Amino acid sequence: QVQLVESGGGLLQAGDSLRLSCAVSGPTFSGYAMAWFRQAPGKEREFVGAVSWDAGLTYTPASVRDRFDTDRDKAKNTVYLQIYSLKPEDTAIYYCASRVIGMTYFASDRRDDYKYWGQGTQVTVSS
Repeated sequence: QVQLVESGGGLLQAGDSLRLSCAVSGPTFSGYAMAWFRQAPGKEREFVGAVSWDAGLTYTPASVRDRFDTDRDKAKNTVYLQIYSLKPEDTAIYYCASRVIGMTYFASDRRDDYKYWGQGTQVTVSS
């Protein structure tokens, strides 16, 4: 059982930068992918980045690639989402998720592929 706890959200202004953290716990994370999703009010949950735990491979979708970075620190058992130049449209609940990679590509953008989820952290960006 993998447990994920997000932190770092809050109320920010447009143009600010923010780093969200996801503390990971459990018996093992080897072979896992860690991902970030976000969900704005009235919208579908959106994939915004992933990292493979073992190799540290990262992927950020084109929609946010110029401003979002995902990374992990194995020594701290923590996954990060760095966001630069925040925009009001970044306002959402940000979720950390994880899944076993197996024989698939690590950076799945499908919500249903992820078995473990954190409770989310709210990010609100004012203009």
